[in-house]
Amino acid sequence: MRSASEEPVPLHEEFIYCCGAATHVLKCGPWKDLSKDESKNLPRLLFMIIPGNPGLAGYYRTFIQALYCGLNQQYPVWVVSHAGHCKPPSGMEMIEDTDIKELEDVFGLNGQVEHKLNFLKKNVSKDIKLVLIAHSIGCYITLEMMKRASELQVLRSVLLFPTIERMAQSPQGKLMTPLLCKLRYVLYMPVYLLSFLPEGVKASLVRFALRGMKTCDESSITTSVNLFSVDCIANILYMASQEMMKVVERDSTTIKQNLKKLIFYYGTGDSWCPQHYYDEIKMDFPDGDIRLCEKGLRHAFVLDASKEMAAMITDWLRDDLTKL
Repeated sequence: MRSASEEPVPLHEEFIYCCGAATHVLKCGPWKDLSKDESKNLPRLLFMIIPGNPGLAGYYRTFIQALYCGLNQQYPVWVVSHAGHCKPPSGMEMIEDTDIKELEDVFGLNGQVEHKLNFLKKNVSKDIKLVLIAHSIGCYITLEMMKRASELQVLRSVLLFPTIERMAQSPQGKLMTPLLCKLRYVLYMPVYLLSFLPEGVKASLVRFALRGMKTCDESSITTSVNLFSVDCIANILYMASQEMMKVVERDSTTIKQNLKKLIFYYGTGDSWCPQHYYDEIKMDFPDGDIRLCEKGLRHAFVLDASKEMAAMITDWLRDDLTKL
């Protein structure tokens, strides 16, 4: 496999309704439709990214392009936003105008799991194998997907900085839980007022907020401007509040059942899943592929280390892909 290329790669963008909620999909590669069973040109494998929170697809734009190039442009690489974590284009509402309610709580944590399963069911042929690459709370969602839909042909699941247990007890969780669970509505008014600012001013505010980084991915700047949408922020904070309450015990049963398919990647200074979480899961699953970051990457790696992470993943999966 080669390193990620700087050359432009095919990137297709869609805003769709999935489970009745606005969803942003980025598709890297020439394949736009993977649902037609009768097609002879379907790839054997789809790489699908399950985001963290905020679950905006745009944060992973550079990552999927680098991953696609690192895979020698042989397989499609898609990222699907979380339900309601995108600012829909003009003329599209956050919730589909229909009397049919597909999910009772699509913006909640359980709803986001069903949202991803529904997307796969409607948009990807069941004959296509999957490599699921999950980030942060996306790792919890991925384990739930594997638990609920054992029929999925998952070749590998790569769990990056996995928030799969004791979120409220983590250093960052202790700080954020009171805000997310009791005071999140207080944040809506300043976001509402800031939403009236010109786009250029919003981008400048984002650059100021991220000024401490030596290098920052430009797509992260433009994507972060979406966070000035009250609807978007409300869905993000609502999901986050559920994470604090519901992500408590690690699902060791599902991990044990799928251990040979899983790769875990923990950070050394990650305040959402501290290093002793790594030590404990490594002790419980000594035969598992459980790695500790040696590069000092931040939990939000998409802000400044997308290409580096993509290069590591292609290296990890080299043997799996040669056996296809």
